[in-house]
Amino acid sequence: MHLADRPARRRLSAALENLTVTFQGMTAHPDEHNCECHWGGPEELSLLKTPDVELEPDLLRRTWQAIDWTDHAAVLRRILPQFARVLVAGRAEPLSGLEEAGYSFARGRWQQWPNEQADSVREFLHAWWVQSLTDPDAAVPAHQVFVMCAEASGTLGPWLVDWEEQTGYLSDRRLAEAAAEWEYELLGDGLPWSVAWYEHDEDELRAELVAWLLSHASMRLRESGASADLQHRIRLLGLTGEDRWTDPHWPGHGY
Repeated sequence: MHLADRPARRRLSAALENLTVTFQGMTAHPDEHNCECHWGGPEELSLLKTPDVELEPDLLRRTWQAIDWTDHAAVLRRILPQFARVLVAGRAEPLSGLEEAGYSFARGRWQQWPNEQADSVREFLHAWWVQSLTDPDAAVPAHQVFVMCAEASGTLGPWLVDWEEQTGYLSDRRLAEAAAEWEYELLGDGLPWSVAWYEHDEDELRAELVAWLLSHASMRLRESGASADLQHRIRLLGLTGEDRWTDPHWPGHGY
Protein backbone atom coordinates (compact mmCIF):
# COMPACT_ATOMS: atom_id res chain seq x y z
CA MET A 1 0.00 0.00 0.00
CA HIS A 2 1.31 3.44 -0.91
CA LEU A 3 1.78 5.84 2.00
CA ALA A 4 -0.80 8.23 0.55
CA ASP A 5 -3.39 5.43 0.64
CA ARG A 6 -3.18 4.99 4.40
CA PRO A 7 -6.29 6.51 6.05
CA ALA A 8 -4.34 7.89 9.01
CA ARG A 9 -1.85 9.57 6.69
CA ARG A 10 -4.67 11.11 4.64
CA ARG A 11 -6.39 12.32 7.80
CA LEU A 12 -3.19 13.92 9.07
CA SER A 13 -2.51 15.61 5.75
CA ALA A 14 -6.03 17.04 5.77
CA ALA A 15 -5.61 18.24 9.36
CA LEU A 16 -2.36 20.01 8.52
CA GLU A 17 -3.95 21.67 5.51
CA ASN A 18 -6.87 22.76 7.66
CA LEU A 19 -4.48 24.40 10.13
CA THR A 20 -2.96 26.36 7.27
CA VAL A 21 -6.37 27.55 6.09
CA THR A 22 -7.73 28.27 9.56
CA PHE A 23 -4.74 30.28 10.77
CA GLN A 24 -3.90 32.01 7.53
CA GLY A 25 -3.18 35.70 8.06
CA MET A 26 -2.63 35.41 11.82
CA THR A 27 0.00 37.59 13.50
CA ALA A 28 1.34 38.28 16.95
CA HIS A 29 -0.16 41.27 18.75
CA PRO A 30 1.16 44.56 17.30
CA ASP A 31 2.60 45.52 20.69
CA GLU A 32 4.16 42.11 21.38
CA HIS A 33 7.79 42.20 22.49
CA ASN A 34 10.43 39.97 24.04
CA CYS A 35 13.92 40.21 25.51
CA GLU A 36 16.41 40.98 22.76
CA CYS A 37 19.21 39.26 24.68
CA HIS A 38 17.34 35.99 25.29
CA TRP A 39 14.90 35.68 22.41
CA GLY A 40 15.86 37.74 19.36
CA GLY A 41 16.10 41.13 17.74
CA PRO A 42 13.61 43.59 16.24
CA GLU A 43 13.82 42.14 12.74
CA GLU A 44 12.90 38.69 14.03
CA LEU A 45 10.08 40.13 16.12
CA SER A 46 8.72 41.92 13.06
CA LEU A 47 8.38 38.55 11.32
CA LEU A 48 5.89 37.43 13.97
CA LYS A 49 3.82 40.49 13.13
CA THR A 50 3.92 39.66 9.43
CA PRO A 51 1.41 36.97 8.37
CA ASP A 52 2.21 33.73 6.57
CA VAL A 53 6.00 34.14 6.37
CA GLU A 54 7.96 30.96 7.11
CA LEU A 55 10.37 31.29 10.04
CA GLU A 56 13.81 29.77 9.90
CA PRO A 57 14.07 26.70 12.19
CA ASP A 58 15.98 28.28 15.07
CA LEU A 59 13.64 31.28 15.23
CA LEU A 60 10.61 28.98 15.19
CA ARG A 61 12.07 26.94 18.03
CA ARG A 62 12.88 30.02 20.13
CA THR A 63 9.37 31.32 19.52
CA TRP A 64 7.38 28.28 20.63
CA GLN A 65 9.72 27.64 23.58
CA ALA A 66 9.51 31.18 24.96
CA ILE A 67 7.33 31.39 28.08
CA ASP A 68 7.10 35.17 28.45
CA TRP A 69 4.99 36.41 25.55
CA THR A 70 2.38 38.97 26.54
CA ASP A 71 -0.16 37.24 24.29
CA HIS A 72 1.07 33.68 23.88
CA ALA A 73 -2.14 32.61 22.17
CA ALA A 74 -1.65 35.10 19.35
CA VAL A 75 1.97 34.05 18.89
CA LEU A 76 0.97 30.38 18.82
CA ARG A 77 -1.74 31.02 16.24
CA ARG A 78 0.81 32.87 14.11
CA ILE A 79 3.28 29.95 14.01
CA LEU A 80 0.88 27.02 14.33
CA PRO A 81 0.72 25.75 10.71
CA GLN A 82 4.53 25.67 10.42
CA PHE A 83 4.97 24.44 14.00
CA ALA A 84 2.60 21.51 13.40
CA ARG A 85 4.47 20.41 10.27
CA VAL A 86 7.77 20.56 12.15
CA LEU A 87 6.32 18.47 14.98
CA VAL A 88 5.00 15.80 12.64
CA ALA A 89 8.34 15.61 10.83
CA GLY A 90 10.20 15.10 14.12
CA ARG A 91 12.18 18.33 13.76
CA ALA A 92 10.91 20.26 16.81
CA GLU A 93 14.14 19.73 18.80
CA PRO A 94 12.82 20.38 22.32
CA LEU A 95 15.37 20.95 25.06
CA SER A 96 13.73 18.25 27.18
CA GLY A 97 11.02 15.90 25.95
CA LEU A 98 8.22 16.52 23.50
CA GLU A 99 6.03 17.47 26.44
CA GLU A 100 7.77 20.84 26.15
CA ALA A 101 5.91 21.44 22.89
CA GLY A 102 2.71 20.46 24.69
CA TYR A 103 3.34 23.20 27.24
CA SER A 104 3.39 25.73 24.41
CA PHE A 105 -0.08 24.59 23.34
CA ALA A 106 -1.29 24.64 26.95
CA ARG A 107 -0.02 28.18 27.53
CA GLY A 108 -1.99 29.28 24.48
CA ARG A 109 -5.22 27.93 26.02
CA TRP A 110 -6.30 26.74 22.59
CA GLN A 111 -9.47 25.08 23.90
CA GLN A 112 -10.82 28.59 24.61
CA TRP A 113 -10.26 29.86 21.07
CA PRO A 114 -13.21 30.30 18.68
CA ASN A 115 -14.77 26.95 17.79
CA GLU A 116 -13.33 26.72 14.29
CA GLN A 117 -9.81 27.32 15.58
CA ALA A 118 -10.10 25.00 18.59
CA ASP A 119 -11.63 22.25 16.46
CA SER A 120 -8.77 22.59 13.97
CA VAL A 121 -6.16 22.15 16.70
CA ARG A 122 -8.06 19.25 18.27
CA GLU A 123 -8.35 17.42 14.96
CA PHE A 124 -4.64 17.91 14.27
CA LEU A 125 -3.68 16.42 17.63
CA HIS A 126 -5.99 13.42 17.18
CA ALA A 127 -4.90 12.86 13.58
CA TRP A 128 -1.22 12.98 14.50
CA TRP A 129 -1.73 10.66 17.47
CA VAL A 130 -3.61 8.05 15.44
CA GLN A 131 -1.03 8.27 12.64
CA SER A 132 1.76 7.64 15.15
CA LEU A 133 -0.06 4.46 16.25
CA THR A 134 -0.85 3.07 12.81
CA ASP A 135 1.75 4.29 10.34
CA PRO A 136 5.00 2.25 10.34
CA ASP A 137 6.78 5.26 8.85
CA ALA A 138 5.66 7.76 11.48
CA ALA A 139 8.59 10.08 12.21
CA VAL A 140 7.92 10.49 15.94
CA PRO A 141 7.54 7.57 18.40
CA ALA A 142 3.95 7.15 19.53
CA HIS A 143 4.75 7.44 23.23
CA GLN A 144 6.26 10.88 22.59
CA VAL A 145 3.22 12.02 20.61
CA PHE A 146 1.01 10.77 23.45
CA VAL A 147 2.93 12.88 25.96
CA MET A 148 2.74 15.91 23.70
CA CYS A 149 -1.04 15.52 23.34
CA ALA A 150 -1.49 14.95 27.07
CA GLU A 151 0.38 18.10 27.99
CA ALA A 152 -1.26 20.12 25.20
CA SER A 153 -4.71 19.21 26.53
CA GLY A 154 -4.14 18.53 30.23
CA THR A 155 -5.95 15.21 30.00
CA LEU A 156 -5.34 11.61 28.98
CA GLY A 157 -8.91 10.53 28.31
CA PRO A 158 -9.31 11.37 24.61
CA TRP A 159 -5.94 9.91 23.69
CA LEU A 160 -6.56 6.70 25.62
CA VAL A 161 -9.91 6.33 23.86
CA ASP A 162 -8.12 6.58 20.51
CA TRP A 163 -5.66 3.90 21.67
CA GLU A 164 -8.51 1.59 22.64
CA GLU A 165 -10.04 1.99 19.20
CA GLN A 166 -6.78 1.26 17.38
CA THR A 167 -6.42 -2.45 18.06
CA GLY A 168 -4.16 -3.64 15.26
CA TYR A 169 -0.77 -5.26 15.66
CA LEU A 170 1.18 -2.04 15.11
CA SER A 171 -0.83 -0.14 17.72
CA ASP A 172 -0.21 -3.02 20.15
CA ARG A 173 3.51 -2.79 19.40
CA ARG A 174 3.37 0.92 20.12
CA LEU A 175 1.78 0.07 23.47
CA ALA A 176 4.62 -2.33 24.26
CA GLU A 177 7.17 0.33 23.33
CA ALA A 178 5.43 2.87 25.54
CA ALA A 179 5.19 0.43 28.44
CA ALA A 180 8.92 -0.28 28.18
CA GLU A 181 9.65 3.46 28.23
CA TRP A 182 7.32 4.18 31.16
CA GLU A 183 7.53 1.21 33.54
CA TYR A 184 10.54 2.45 35.56
CA GLU A 185 8.97 5.77 36.53
CA LEU A 186 5.52 4.29 37.02
CA LEU A 187 6.81 1.56 39.34
CA GLY A 188 8.46 4.33 41.37
CA ASP A 189 5.06 6.03 41.67
CA GLY A 190 6.07 8.82 39.29
CA LEU A 191 4.82 10.06 35.95
CA PRO A 192 7.14 9.21 33.04
CA TRP A 193 7.31 12.81 31.83
CA SER A 194 7.65 16.24 33.38
CA VAL A 195 4.54 18.32 34.06
CA ALA A 196 5.36 22.03 33.97
CA TRP A 197 1.99 23.68 33.31
CA TYR A 198 0.58 24.59 36.71
CA GLU A 199 -2.99 23.64 35.80
CA HIS A 200 -2.07 20.00 35.10
CA ASP A 201 -2.28 17.52 37.99
CA GLU A 202 0.64 15.10 37.83
CA ASP A 203 -0.78 12.66 40.39
CA GLU A 204 -4.13 12.57 38.61
CA LEU A 205 -2.49 11.92 35.24
CA ARG A 206 -0.37 9.11 36.65
CA ALA A 207 -3.35 7.45 38.35
CA GLU A 208 -5.36 7.57 35.13
CA LEU A 209 -2.51 6.16 33.06
CA VAL A 210 -1.87 3.30 35.52
CA ALA A 211 -5.57 2.43 35.71
CA TRP A 212 -5.77 2.30 31.92
CA LEU A 213 -2.67 0.14 31.58
CA LEU A 214 -3.96 -2.31 34.17
CA SER A 215 -7.31 -2.52 32.38
CA HIS A 216 -6.17 -2.61 28.77
CA ALA A 217 -2.51 -3.53 28.49
CA SER A 218 -2.26 -7.18 29.57
CA MET A 219 -3.85 -8.89 26.57
CA ARG A 220 -2.42 -6.41 24.09
CA LEU A 221 1.09 -6.82 25.44
CA ARG A 222 0.81 -10.58 25.00
CA GLU A 223 -0.51 -10.19 21.47
CA SER A 224 2.29 -7.77 20.60
CA GLY A 225 4.93 -10.32 21.57
CA ALA A 226 6.17 -8.25 24.53
CA SER A 227 8.51 -10.07 26.88
CA ALA A 228 7.13 -11.82 29.94
CA ASP A 229 9.38 -9.54 31.99
CA LEU A 230 7.66 -6.43 30.66
CA GLN A 231 4.24 -7.96 31.17
CA HIS A 232 5.08 -8.62 34.82
CA ARG A 233 6.32 -5.06 35.33
CA ILE A 234 3.01 -3.66 34.13
CA ARG A 235 1.15 -6.19 36.31
CA LEU A 236 3.13 -4.92 39.32
CA LEU A 237 1.52 -1.50 38.90
CA GLY A 238 -1.57 -3.05 40.47
CA LEU A 239 0.36 -3.75 43.69
CA THR A 240 1.48 -1.22 46.28
CA GLY A 241 4.14 -0.93 48.94
CA GLU A 242 5.74 -4.14 50.17
CA ASP A 243 3.51 -6.30 47.98
CA ARG A 244 5.13 -4.74 44.93
CA TRP A 245 8.74 -4.83 46.15
CA THR A 246 8.58 -8.39 47.45
CA ASP A 247 6.92 -9.84 44.38
CA PRO A 248 9.23 -12.43 42.79
CA HIS A 249 9.11 -10.48 39.53
CA TRP A 250 10.15 -7.13 41.07
CA PRO A 251 12.87 -5.87 38.71
CA GLY A 252 15.09 -4.45 41.45
CA HIS A 253 14.74 -0.83 40.40
CA GLY A 254 16.48 1.66 42.69
CA TYR A 255 14.92 5.06 43.28
